[in-house]
Amino acid sequence: MSHPTSTETRLGFLRWYPLDLALVSLAAALSYLAVTSFGPETAPRLLVTFPLALFLPGYALVSVLFPAGERAAQQTATAPTDRRPRGIDTVERLGLAVALSLALGPITVIALPFAGWELEAASVAGGLAAVTIGLAQLGVVRRLRTPAAVRFTVSIRTIRERLIGADGRGVTVSSVVLGIAIVLAVGLLVAAFLFPASAGGYDQLALYSETEEGDLVAGEFPDEVAPGESVPVTIEVENGGDEPREYTVVVQEQMIEGGEVVDSTDHEQIETVVPGGETDDGTYPVAPTAEPGETVRISVLLFEGDPPIGATNEDALEETYFWVTVAEEPAD
Repeated sequence: MSHPTSTETRLGFLRWYPLDLALVSLAAALSYLAVTSFGPETAPRLLVTFPLALFLPGYALVSVLFPAGERAAQQTATAPTDRRPRGIDTVERLGLAVALSLALGPITVIALPFAGWELEAASVAGGLAAVTIGLAQLGVVRRLRTPAAVRFTVSIRTIRERLIGADGRGVTVSSVVLGIAIVLAVGLLVAAFLFPASAGGYDQLALYSETEEGDLVAGEFPDEVAPGESVPVTIEVENGGDEPREYTVVVQEQMIEGGEVVDSTDHEQIETVVPGGETDDGTYPVAPTAEPGETVRISVLLFEGDPPIGATNEDALEETYFWVTVAEEPAD
């Protein structure tokens, strides 16, 4: 004979689900949706990036490491057999959340290529959101396995007690100092994003080749070409500033011996004006003039305005290159 399970029994777990970890998981998911929905360099996307990169993953990890709340003074004098998980106070928990988030971010970015994801904003946000949600669920398990009497909880009453102290004596000096340090660190980082030190922005130069399907890919140039054969090269220039800039791109064929350029030949000098915050690209054929059997370096150099006479890689704002060998002529 079967007995119906009451709704209260089925949903009882939700009553015990930690509120802060539920909010962290929800915030991570919403941050990912915002990053993929809003365009780059927009205020909403920038606002959601900060908590996702600087707080949420670390807070979830802290919840796994420290499921218990702060141990009171009278509780610290218990017998050595006390197996209760060590707790930390709220200020320490927030400080560790920021520090661990800064550590988890690079690890997540490094792991993305191994998972087959490209390094772009959507994939990084997705990786951070997945790490946050996964750690938050582990934190839920750890916290629910901790005795309720010592379990870390979030409520208006517990927040007030942690801020002013359960005995009314107020916060400790170390908590105040740590809290101020956290605020200053986050504030300086936000200011660095909003007001970069270099008002002129940055310049970027990239090379692409075209596949048989017509897609542009980086770093897939032929290693060898026949004498007189040209290599189509797509050159992209990005102006990271706010104002239009005039650029000159110089394409050089360089002969290298002992790590030094012993001879160079200019193939192209491309002049372009790129509006602020935009990119410009074009495809140009480059036919090496080296003798058969020689290997040369094709360097692409970016200059603002006119390049100097006898321009070198050291003179350029940005440089990139690839190597190519001119094939031996077939014997008669």
